[in-house]
Amino acid sequence: MTVYTLGVWTVRPGREDEFVAAWDQLGQWTLEQGYDTHGTLVRDRDNPRRFISFGPWRSVDEAQRWRDTEGFRQHLARIEETLESFEPGTYDVVMSVS
Repeated sequence: MTVYTLGVWTVRPGREDEFVAAWDQLGQWTLEQGYDTHGTLVRDRDNPRRFISFGPWRSVDEAQRWRDTEGFRQHLARIEETLESFEPGTYDVVMSVS
């Protein structure tokens, strides 16, 4: 069953570009590791220091294996240097309209 990981990121003032670059590096690393997923990063128009990222995973186990890797932890540590706060989550699809 597909699940989504989602993160709500609040970046320290003036570090937005650094955050985006570090988030991109995590995404590129994820793809290089062969994970069959993709991620999207959006920015709040009313609060440009607030970002939300999300992406689908084939299973909660695959998402957890990704989070448990040393590479993920290293990339996340670089991202966290730019942050005031971070709220991660894993979500199940309830409904989709298309």
